[in-house]
Amino acid sequence: MKAPVRWLKPLPLRPGDTVHVVAPAGPFDRPSFEVGLGVIGQRYSPVHRPDLFEAWRYLAGSDVRRAEELAHALTDRDARAVFCARGGYGAMRLLPSLPLADTAPTALVGFSDITAVHLPLQGLGRVTIHGPVLTHLGKQPPEVQEYLFRLLESPEPPPPLEGKASYVPGVVEGPLLGGNLSVLSRLLGTPYMPSLDGAVLFLEDVGERPYRLDRMWTHLRLAGVFSRVRGIVLGDFTDCDEKSAPYGSADVLRSLAEETGLPCAAGFPVGHDIPNYPIALGTQVRLDAGAARLTFLEGAVQA
Repeated sequence: MKAPVRWLKPLPLRPGDTVHVVAPAGPFDRPSFEVGLGVIGQRYSPVHRPDLFEAWRYLAGSDVRRAEELAHALTDRDARAVFCARGGYGAMRLLPSLPLADTAPTALVGFSDITAVHLPLQGLGRVTIHGPVLTHLGKQPPEVQEYLFRLLESPEPPPPLEGKASYVPGVVEGPLLGGNLSVLSRLLGTPYMPSLDGAVLFLEDVGERPYRLDRMWTHLRLAGVFSRVRGIVLGDFTDCDEKSAPYGSADVLRSLAEETGLPCAAGFPVGHDIPNYPIALGTQVRLDAGAARLTFLEGAVQA
């Protein structure tokens, strides 16, 4: 996909707005889902299909069920957002069936496997929200939940986020693109991968041993990704260490980042850990990698 000429932001949400709840990937834990549903239900009016809770093997029901549900939610112009119940696996199976070009100006909220939907929407110039799924939202501290509501409702830039480590110093600006490393690497070479020219690349993951992180990162390098992006933002890499190894995933990621020579900072509170701050993919950001600071230059929604 070519880089979009202009980015289309979703319409801002207002308290009481109708929002869709979908399960495009894996089946989910009902109690934690209900807690997350309660969080958004205190502010908006969530709706979902009665078959949302279906499960088939490692999927939240059949491909047909999940594709119909997600397609309707993404194209419904009477709703203002689409919240995903859980990640897991399965969203990329739906891509050929989704009317992505007809997506309404609504905010898609999710992370992990939902990266498979974020990426093609980024390719079409749509701003989407990399943020907690409902089974994760109820576990987040109040400041994360409020940050999400502010991001969805205010056209003003949200407060900057601070990382924990500088791997390669430097200051760069560009649209923030990316998501889960495992999913992003699987979409390379498909028509659903957006152009990354001039982007600030965001990556996070969970449960991947250091050599697997190296393998996926090397795949990106061989595909030319690091010759096209301007900088790298690393979120949480949760449970990615090798037991009893004299090195950790952070050591491996630092070495890989240094090889690119691109400004890179790590340890941003975004991903599978708590807190998991939402970020607007497709919006302009400034990465000061030396200070491990990510500044958002615009809001996520239309003014």
